Amino acid sequence: MRDARPFSLALFAPLVAGCAPVINVEGSFFPAWLLCLLLGVALTAALRPVLAKAGLEPHLGPLLLVYPSLCLLFTFSLWLLLYRS
Repeated sequence: MRDARPFSLALFAPLVAGCAPVINVEGSFFPAWLLCLLLGVALTAALRPVLAKAGLEPHLGPLLLVYPSLCLLFTFSLWLLLYRS
C-alpha cells in the first residue's frame, strides 16, 4: 500500500502557501486573517443589541444565517481594508 503523506502534502500545500501577512503579537506570530475574524465577531456581537433595540431583528430573516453572514462581511471587509496590497 502506498504512503499517502506525499499526496496529502501536495494537495494541501497550495492552501497554506498564501498565509501571509503575519502579525507579531508579543513575540508570537499569528495569521492576519485570525485578527480580522476576531474583529468581525466582535463587530457582529456589538451590532446585535443595536439591531434588537431598533426593532429590526424580527425583520432580518433566519438569524442563524444573518449573523454568520454579517460576521463574514465584517471579516472580509476588514481584510480588504487593512491588508490589501
